[in-house]
Amino acid sequence: MDWPTRSLELNSIQHVRDAVAMADSSHHPPLRALPELKTAFAAGVGSIATDTPQVLPLQHAVMLQVVSHCERNSSTVMRVWKQWTDECRTTRKSGSGPRNVTSARDDRHLVRMARTDRTASSRQLAALWSIATGVSLCASSIRRRLLQCGLRARTPLYRIPLTHDHRRLRLQWANQHRDWRADWQHVVFSDESRFNLWYHDGRIRVRRYAGERHLPECIIERHSGRTPGVMVWGAIAYHRRSQLLRIVGNLNSNRYIREVLQPEAVPFLQSLPGAVFQQDNARPHTARIVKSFFAAQQVQLLPWPACSPDMSPIEHVWDVIGRRLARDPRPVASADELWVRVQTIWNALPQSDIQTLFDSMPRRVAALIAARGGHTKY
Repeated sequence: MDWPTRSLELNSIQHVRDAVAMADSSHHPPLRALPELKTAFAAGVGSIATDTPQVLPLQHAVMLQVVSHCERNSSTVMRVWKQWTDECRTTRKSGSGPRNVTSARDDRHLVRMARTDRTASSRQLAALWSIATGVSLCASSIRRRLLQCGLRARTPLYRIPLTHDHRRLRLQWANQHRDWRADWQHVVFSDESRFNLWYHDGRIRVRRYAGERHLPECIIERHSGRTPGVMVWGAIAYHRRSQLLRIVGNLNSNRYIREVLQPEAVPFLQSLPGAVFQQDNARPHTARIVKSFFAAQQVQLLPWPACSPDMSPIEHVWDVIGRRLARDPRPVASADELWVRVQTIWNALPQSDIQTLFDSMPRRVAALIAARGGHTKY
């Protein structure tokens, strides 16, 4: 064909290779993501007039370079190139592809149904849709429409159930402590926690091929009885922390006094002038004999609302220990070995991290007031 002088910008062969390279430089998009690849062709040959398509043959050597760089089949490259040279476009035709089986009004109805019952599965929503409209709609279509509307199925947050009295007392406690600032630095937060020998957070996934579901390496055994583990007690202050104690067996009020309060908690409190002791409302903590012991030892207690682990920063310490145990690739052979690891993590925690948790107390109280005694993000 006749070629105008000084028209190097019309030669699109090199541009095609460069454009595809830019589109694929960071990672190789999946085969179904061809619009990005077509856009790259358009960027490279965009200088060709769209009203007069130029049928420029793609040289074999250059095509091989494009195919090799993008790791695409040669037919894919040629199809994209032919679409441009024949139709002067890189986008899909308007109205092409399968049509939605629902209208915009139907989509709004689906969203209202999903928001009315947040825990309803796509199959349940499909059944409700069939009852309400008389039209059958499969669960996969429900999922696609809700995804396009921004509603994605996610893992819910699990929280302790709160009654009306729980919320009222939590809000009352928050209002009483809303003006505390430096006072929190005098509080000693204490708690017990249990760490299991086989720890996971319920989100384990198994990578397998189809048909491998019942392979032994793809099965996670679930114990019907109590999982072996260790129970520990600890306390944190703004500048210090207590020794971590291991509790074997069930903890009652007598053991709480004999194994926790007398040997560790009270001496720890006495070493901190003006310390205020916090504990939750577990039965061993609130027994009459324990209250008498605190009175005899002149221990000042911080009143604590029921069902309020979100207000105690030591709960986050247990969470940190649990996540670090889960990240450790070494298998734990026994409860004694697990105890050593938990104790090591406890002793290695930076005190500055604990102080950050103490500094969050005013924000926790404010969040509890904003939630009117309900659940907070902590």
